[in-house]
Amino acid sequence: MRLADKVALITGGGSGFGRESSLLFAEEGARIVVVDIDGQRAKDAAALVEDRGGKALAVTADVGVESEIAAAVDAAVEHFGQLDIMFANAGVTVPGRGAVAFEDLTEEAWRETLHTNIDGVFFSIKHAVRVMKPNRRGTIIATSSAASFVAYPGMHAYAATKGAVNALVKTLSMELGAFGIRINAVAPTHGMSPNFFLGQGYPVIGKSYEEVAGPWDPSVSPIPLKLDRPPNLRDNANVALFLASDESAYVSGVVLPSTDGGTLARVAMVFPDNWLELALGAYTPKDQ
Repeated sequence: MRLADKVALITGGGSGFGRESSLLFAEEGARIVVVDIDGQRAKDAAALVEDRGGKALAVTADVGVESEIAAAVDAAVEHFGQLDIMFANAGVTVPGRGAVAFEDLTEEAWRETLHTNIDGVFFSIKHAVRVMKPNRRGTIIATSSAASFVAYPGMHAYAATKGAVNALVKTLSMELGAFGIRINAVAPTHGMSPNFFLGQGYPVIGKSYEEVAGPWDPSVSPIPLKLDRPPNLRDNANVALFLASDESAYVSGVVLPSTDGGTLARVAMVFPDNWLELALGAYTPKDQ
């Protein structure tokens, strides 16, 4: 087991990517602290971990409130005796879900996005480091996004927060490395849960956008990599597991796209299948 004898705290662990990571980390031997602003979701996810033979603790906390995330870290140490992995995963989309023009974004909406996506990551890392530094070891993961690399229409505030996460991770790798603490970010592109856009109060779906969209046809998928199944939550969780495990012992300060399938490698221009023929034809001397 890749996480045997480890304790992992996962924020936003009650649904989507966080819940799937909680289940996977537990399968790999970790004891899990499921933190979520929705207390029932946290309890349900922890119960699911235990139903599958793992050990879990549910904690209700708003990660953007420092006292609450500090208490969650303390609860992890009190209950399990240690904290080895902090997965700062909790995040929210921009209010309006991309439908609000930038100039119409209110200060309240802007700060709401920063509250979870920046403050929450900052407080999670800060209090994990408080526990990890004396032990001179630890692993920290933050959830970034492909929106930190390329433009997502209407997702201005969200993209800004994820760019900030990337910069924080890279900078802290220099400072924390001296204490044996690694810090990285995972940046999903595909294979994420619709719960992210639905917010609180909706049932936990447990599947990716692509899985709930209907029968999978790779030929019409915009993802360059053509596989016979859609990307799923486990695809992203597997990358988080790699970053949490000793298999990435010398990986730090990295922002790793987890499910881009070649999407991030594309240029903006559209190349038709016969692009080379057309290009050569344009420069080949015509018959005189």
